[in-house]
Amino acid sequence: MESMPGVRLIRPLSGRWLPGQWPADAAGRKNMALLVQLRWIAIAGQVATILFVHHVMGISLPVDAMLLVASIAAVVNVGSYAALRRRTDVASAELFVALLFDVLMLTAQLYLSGGATNPFISLYLLQVALGAVLLDRWSIWGIVLMSAVCAAMLSIVHQPLGLSDAMEGRLFDLHIIGTWICLTMIAVLLVLFVMPVARNLQLRDTYLARLRQQAVEEEHIVRMGLLASGAAHELGTPLSQLAVVLGDWQHMPEISQNRPLMEEVEEMQMAVQRCKAILTGILLSAGEARGEAPEITNVRDFIEGIARDWRAANAGMPLRCDYGPHDYPRIVADPVIRQAIGNLLDNAREAGASHIDLLVGRDNLSLNIAVRDDGSGFTDAMLTDFGKPYRSSKGKQGSGLGLFLVVNVVRKLGGNVSATNGADGGALVLMRVPLGTVALEEQANG
Repeated sequence: MESMPGVRLIRPLSGRWLPGQWPADAAGRKNMALLVQLRWIAIAGQVATILFVHHVMGISLPVDAMLLVASIAAVVNVGSYAALRRRTDVASAELFVALLFDVLMLTAQLYLSGGATNPFISLYLLQVALGAVLLDRWSIWGIVLMSAVCAAMLSIVHQPLGLSDAMEGRLFDLHIIGTWICLTMIAVLLVLFVMPVARNLQLRDTYLARLRQQAVEEEHIVRMGLLASGAAHELGTPLSQLAVVLGDWQHMPEISQNRPLMEEVEEMQMAVQRCKAILTGILLSAGEARGEAPEITNVRDFIEGIARDWRAANAGMPLRCDYGPHDYPRIVADPVIRQAIGNLLDNAREAGASHIDLLVGRDNLSLNIAVRDDGSGFTDAMLTDFGKPYRSSKGKQGSGLGLFLVVNVVRKLGGNVSATNGADGGALVLMRVPLGTVALEEQANG
């Protein structure tokens, strides 16, 4: 596949994230949401345990004070949830503060219920494990230090449990049962929390890997654009000289009086003019986003102009345009889109097509342009690597850049390109370009 001349990088006009894309900091927000959910589980478990131990087991607890601590945690959790709904990212420092708050709330509950003698003191390990997954190195050690200090203080300062006479001789048995319940709770909560956290981190790593790959591809495009722009400047001078020579030949009696020679000179002049037009397009596309005087047109005229020029350069190849039953807005005739469509048409011809269809449609968000042919189609490997450079069935050095450039140019416009094989053979390549990118602003908003 031949490369497409004149590539430029265009900043996306929309601030929204496309499907499959999300900011790397979204992992922090999702992890904070998991902490909020885990805190609700902890609050519910604390309230249930307090009421069961006090009313069923007959162990005297300062119920009012312990329920007050749980209520404070619930109020903070409600506020955290409300703030989280308005946020798009959460910093590591905020996760550290959230875990530190949980350590302090756990310390308050343990202080009111036996201190270090309470088997649920092992819940400090849960906070440390969560910190090891979520936080940076220094914040993790901060949680470890705070947990160790609080556990040490609880061994010295705490309110003893008010055991009944029947419970005095069974304290060790109660401690063993409580330890088992605590360890089981820690294991379950770790599984429930660490699995989603690991999934969030995996999604973040995948997103960052995609960004790195996209940066490499865009760097490749920039290099090709610079080479194309330099070549266009270099070729401009000899083409201008050739145009002058051909103009002089037209006035020479030996040629002007020889009709066959005159026709050949005229054909050469048309070829030179076409080459100069291509070079002009390259220089325009390598410059500003839309040139100094962008052309305003409608979709039908834009597509018909592309089809007319392509038919003139590819005589004998049938090309049919189908616009569907749609109303189209007025658009800015972007030369990059023109080149992308022309490149898709060239690819279809080179794939052995006997006829080509240029299909145009739209929906509420995008202008959809498809090129369908009856050629050899794509191999499974090409569909898997669609849009990557040097993936071609032609077996020629440098082939495979055409679709790579089309995919990346449309992506920079905020759209996407997909490819499929037809049930009866041939291939279809579909470009989706956001209307907000190409349509006039007032019509795009309407």
